[in-house]
Amino acid sequence: MKGLSCLRLWAVVGLALVNMTLPLAASASKAAPAVTVQPEHVVLVVLEGVGRDALKGGPMPVFSRLVKEGAVTWSATGVNPPLRLPTMASLFTGLPVEKHGITWDTFDFIRGYPRPPTVFDYLDLSGGRDSAIFFMDESLYQLAKPEPYTDYQMCGPLKPECSAGTVVGYIREYFRKATSGHGYGHAILSLPHFLVVHLPEPGRTGAAQGWNSPAYRESLRNVDQAIGSILGIYRELGLLGRTTVFVTSLNNHAGDAKLGGHGSEAAASSLPRMPWIAWGAGIKPGYAIKQPVSIMDTGATVMRTLGLETHTEWESRAVEEIFTAPRPASVDHEGTVGVDGKARP
Repeated sequence: MKGLSCLRLWAVVGLALVNMTLPLAASASKAAPAVTVQPEHVVLVVLEGVGRDALKGGPMPVFSRLVKEGAVTWSATGVNPPLRLPTMASLFTGLPVEKHGITWDTFDFIRGYPRPPTVFDYLDLSGGRDSAIFFMDESLYQLAKPEPYTDYQMCGPLKPECSAGTVVGYIREYFRKATSGHGYGHAILSLPHFLVVHLPEPGRTGAAQGWNSPAYRESLRNVDQAIGSILGIYRELGLLGRTTVFVTSLNNHAGDAKLGGHGSEAAASSLPRMPWIAWGAGIKPGYAIKQPVSIMDTGATVMRTLGLETHTEWESRAVEEIFTAPRPASVDHEGTVGVDGKARP
């Protein structure tokens, strides 16, 4: 009996100790700071013909998830003229049209490549980061400047088999070769730090068959599935937790800019508005962006995401408020510049 009483006593004491330690463990868990993940990869998806109203039909679950879980503005500004090639040139160079000089909208071999450096140049010079770009329009050959740290792959209307699914197949094959240890072609021997994917199908379909047509809704489903497949590739490789995703559109479904044509004078006189979404590692969840955003700000924000300095004067400015952790302060000495391109005193 005495032995049994002792066992009961130790059981009561043990239970009391457990009850005392549980609140302490819970409070310690609450007090532990959230771990900030430094992104190692950035994915930029450039759509066409997608705006806020595109979500009303409910055909885009992946896009809707990025909107719900990411940092979002629906009023990012484009450029004038609001055409595909000038807008993409502004996105890559961080400059307005009057400074990068590309005002036309079809590939013109005689005009050559843009003279200003691009975000791909800055990524290489600031941190030795490689890029891979998948375009879906032949006009964008104008921006495919040959560089050892950038790979391009192209398909477009001249190839009837080209679709969002085709591009996903290109990306999957590219990643397979890049992870094989043997490289892809002559340039990149590992996975790119910056992946750019152009998916214009909704804009083309809406302009040709109507913004309320079944074909337009199907095109939205196609690009949504493509985005989901791309994220799936990163998930399969164990990289999604260290990846930041940006999604924007060169125009919205209401036709603020009639890409591929010259549009109306009214459209040319005002800048188009489009969605601009950031999601993933290092990004505030469920956040409505308050500051004005231009599509030109994309480049500097990509640099900021990867923790790199721009070391240049351009008109691209990082959208600082979307990040969960503040930007590390630049060392204040002569000649130092920050990710916003401004010289520090």
